[in-house]
Amino acid sequence: MITTPLRQRFAQPVLRPLWLALALFGLTLVSSISHAASPKPPIRLATTTSTEQSGLLGWLLPKFTQETGYPVLVMAAGTGQSLKMGENGDADLVMTHAPTAEKKFVDAGFGIEPAALMHNDFVIVGPRQDPAGIGQLKDAAKGLQAIKEQGQTFISRGDESGTHLKEQTLWQAANVTPEFAGYKSIGQGMGPTLTMASELGGYTLTDRGTWLAYQSKLNLAVLLEGDKRLFNPYQVILVNPKRYPDLNSDGARALKNWLVSAHGQQLIGAFKVAGQALFVADAKPLPTAKSQ
Repeated sequence: MITTPLRQRFAQPVLRPLWLALALFGLTLVSSISHAASPKPPIRLATTTSTEQSGLLGWLLPKFTQETGYPVLVMAAGTGQSLKMGENGDADLVMTHAPTAEKKFVDAGFGIEPAALMHNDFVIVGPRQDPAGIGQLKDAAKGLQAIKEQGQTFISRGDESGTHLKEQTLWQAANVTPEFAGYKSIGQGMGPTLTMASELGGYTLTDRGTWLAYQSKLNLAVLLEGDKRLFNPYQVILVNPKRYPDLNSDGARALKNWLVSAHGQQLIGAFKVAGQALFVADAKPLPTAKSQ
C-alpha cells in the first residue's frame, strides 16, 4: 500500500496521473484528449474500474473534451483506491459507487459537492448449471450462504472496490466469514474477476454494466438479481481545493456539471452494449452531513 501522498513524490502535477497509473498501480490510463495542444489543463479523474471497463468513459469523455476543450486523464481503480487518490490530492474529482465510504470522504473534508450521477445494480453470476442452486433464491445473502454450504467456488475482487465492499456487507448479512476453501480473493478489477470465475466455473458478484460488456466472452449466467440490497448508485465528488490549492478545480467542476446536466445525463442513458442500457441516469443531490 502506498503511504506517501503522490503529490510529494512527483514534481510535475500533470505527470502524476501517468506515473500513478502506469508505474504504481498498473491501472488502465484512458485519455480523451482530442486536441493535441489543448490550451486547457487536464482533469484527473479517479474512478472505478466498472465505469472504464464497461466502456462508458470511452463513450462520454471524448464528447466532453470536444465540447469543452478539457482533456481528461482517467485513473481506474477500486473505489477505495480512488478515494485515497482524492485524499492525497492526486485527483481533481472522483466517480465512485460506495455510499458509506463516499460519505466518510466528504465528512472528513476531502470531498465537496457530491452529486448523484447514475445507477445500475449488482447481480450474482455463476455457471449455467448452477450447482449451488442460487437461481431459485431472491435474497443475495442467502445466495452467498448457499455457495459456501454447497462447497462452490466464489471469486472475490478483494480490492476494496465498491463491488468488494458490497460483497462484504452481503457476507455479513449471511453471517458467513468468507474464509472457506472455495473463496478466492484475487485483488483484481471486475473484468479479470469475471474471466476467472468463468474459467474456474465459479460464482462472483458484479455490477450489471461490466457484466453486460463482458457477458459474450464468458461461460456464465445471471443467477440472482433483484434484491433491493443490490442497488448500485454512483456519485461524482470534487476534491476539496482548500486542502490542495493546485488542483484543477475549474476543470473538475466543468466535468461534474457536464455529467449531471441534461445533455450529460442523456448521453449516459444512451450508452448501450448489445442493445441494452448499462446505466440509468439519475442526477439529483444526495444528502450528506457536510459539504465542505
